[in-house]
Amino acid sequence: MTKYVAAVVGAALVLAGGARAEGAYRWSPDAIRAHMTFLASDNLLGREAGSREYEIAADYVAARFMEFGLKPGGDKGGYLQRVPLTTYVPSEGRIALTGRGGAAALRFGEDYLPGASPLAPQVDLEAPLVFAGFGVVTPDGKRDDYRGLDVQGKVVVVLTGAPKSFQGEERAHYGNTAVKRTNAARRGAVGMIMLYTPTREKVLPFDRAKQNWNERQMTWTQADGTPWFPGGAAVPLATLSLKGAEKLFAGARADAATIMAAAEAPAGNVPRFALPGRAQVALRNEIGKAASSNVVGVIEGSDPKLRNEFVVLSGHLDHEGVGPALDGDTIYNGAMDNASGIATMLEVAHAFEHEGTKPKRSVMFLAVTAEEKGLVGSEYFAQNPTVPKGSLVANVNLDMPILSYDFRDLVAFGADRSTIGAAVERAATSMGLTVTADPDPDQGIFTRSDHYRFVQAGVPAVFLKTGPANGGAEADRRFRSTRYHRPNDDLAQTIDYRAAARFAAVNHAIARELANAPERPRWNKGDFFGTLFGGHGAK
Repeated sequence: MTKYVAAVVGAALVLAGGARAEGAYRWSPDAIRAHMTFLASDNLLGREAGSREYEIAADYVAARFMEFGLKPGGDKGGYLQRVPLTTYVPSEGRIALTGRGGAAALRFGEDYLPGASPLAPQVDLEAPLVFAGFGVVTPDGKRDDYRGLDVQGKVVVVLTGAPKSFQGEERAHYGNTAVKRTNAARRGAVGMIMLYTPTREKVLPFDRAKQNWNERQMTWTQADGTPWFPGGAAVPLATLSLKGAEKLFAGARADAATIMAAAEAPAGNVPRFALPGRAQVALRNEIGKAASSNVVGVIEGSDPKLRNEFVVLSGHLDHEGVGPALDGDTIYNGAMDNASGIATMLEVAHAFEHEGTKPKRSVMFLAVTAEEKGLVGSEYFAQNPTVPKGSLVANVNLDMPILSYDFRDLVAFGADRSTIGAAVERAATSMGLTVTADPDPDQGIFTRSDHYRFVQAGVPAVFLKTGPANGGAEADRRFRSTRYHRPNDDLAQTIDYRAAARFAAVNHAIARELANAPERPRWNKGDFFGTLFGGHGAK
């Protein structure tokens, strides 16, 4: 431990300790400030998964778990669960469209950004192209964008996102890249090209996406040494801009303007067809190995039977590390994203420890790695839990609450899909808060944070964020447009630590009710996600 780290840890303990009192628990803005001060420090260099600085952050969280009396829940009797990682970095590559009187090369950074795969250091292929709309296939068979198309041995071209008429969380699921890739691979496709839509351009402009095109990506490594990468047979080849899409559809049955107009309509019924010509692709991926850690602490339940069931509070500890300079700053501190969530989690853990009566079920606190690389640490835990899989009964996820204002409402992604929803409503009402529907479905938030990995494991889950009321919509817009995944997501920004303490209190109330309920949380009967992933109660 460096002198700096020792000093900051000491300061954190002084602040945290000074805020405590005997008797009723006092939610401590100062304790949250102390945790964030350490985790978002420049000295931790943005806590990138696999880095030494991330491991210092993990040790810090483990030390706080120990201080608060949580039992180790990681590997070999410790607080850390080691996560084996495969890393991969793409090159610019070359992509050309052939068959129109020759080969027309697409321009890197203008027409396309290259795909990346941890399975293939070298990709060289030439194959026909088939446009499959959004690439959506629903379980009930009512929509199948592959119906009537032969994609065997071909490159599938699909639009980003999903039709706007779909329910918001289901829309996020169908818009997920891994879901699209898996659908294509099951039908024999050898590659996939994604197309920007006007909606995608609004959410993440292509010019901004290209700033990070060659960042190091990660997935977890399976026991046999192979990377986990569902649908990898349909190799990710490229993402095309709106301008690149115009070149792709030149001479096709429908032009890009027609396709995009149909895509933006609510039903999203775009024409689907074989494209003229072929794709000629040459890509390289630099593949390596790394490791990082999840941090796991447990408050053991008091009920002899229910203590074997676990309510999991999760949040990601990692951020973007060191990246391109903006205004002379290269450290992506991740104060709001997600030092705030981890600090909130630590405050909730301390509240549980402070209480005289333990909850009936066990409560697990899980700080995960590599969320910024694609929810990797949470996926590894959900697939390789340190307790029996069937004992995970609920997940409450804490990720990037916007804590720059006095929030009056909450957005609870996934709450109304299970009995967790009632607990969220009661907790919010008890604190004078309301629960608001997703204000921006185009963002696809439901599949973009760690709770989704629990959903995919069949576990009812909820992801809480501060809501749009009382200036929250503007605060969220301002953060996303000026600080999100930028170096200035740091401690210099306005942070309302009293609001952070209230946010901790809400999450504590939800977790405590779930841990003490007579019955384990269950999916609503017939719920889309509960049915799709075999969750308790859905059938």
